[in-house]
Amino acid sequence: MKHRNLELVTSRSRRIGVAGGLIAAALFAIVIAAAPSRAAGDPAAVVKNVVDQALSTLRNNQLPLKQKQETLRNLVANNFDFAEMSRSALGIHWRTLSANQRTEFTNVFTTFIEDSYLSKISDYRGQAVHFTGQSQLSPGYVQVGSHVTSPNGGRPIVLNYLLKQENDQWKIYDVTVDAISIVANYRNQFNRVINDRGFPTLLADLRAKSQQLADSLGQPRSGN
Repeated sequence: MKHRNLELVTSRSRRIGVAGGLIAAALFAIVIAAAPSRAAGDPAAVVKNVVDQALSTLRNNQLPLKQKQETLRNLVANNFDFAEMSRSALGIHWRTLSANQRTEFTNVFTTFIEDSYLSKISDYRGQAVHFTGQSQLSPGYVQVGSHVTSPNGGRPIVLNYLLKQENDQWKIYDVTVDAISIVANYRNQFNRVINDRGFPTLLADLRAKSQQLADSLGQPRSGN
């Protein structure tokens, strides 16, 4: 019950009828989605290139799990705009935090996201990602669309990556899974925790959940 409010978007997606294993693969694709690119580059090509690398890693049955985790963590490390995601995930509460609190939350939230999706590696069951093109949302902002399909058939998952141009790179600032925003889903949950129990409790819950995930990954840590 302690971490009930910190469930991932997987649970919400299951309630709209999407198979759990397929969603897990789709969510994992989020973590590995983008690599740095010059502003003149094609965001869709950037996303496709690194997704292909990640899927190759997932499909390599000769690679130990720990090495897969490390390879995939390295792919994502510099390619998400975690500062923007953190700000958006806290919504109006971000404005009430000090600079130190914002930095602390960003660090804890980043670790939580990485551990959450790296823990889904074993859920991969041969799903494939098919890209459907890109569209400009506004100057410097692009959406790259894709479908995730299972080798066993079933309804594809619509997975859209939202990227922004920053310092001559394209970085992900949100992802939607069947029209559900990952960041908005976190924002709704975090808002409830902060309103009911306060910001320190949210930090403590995120740290505890990250520790559980790190233990399951065989990467125990003393804290963030």
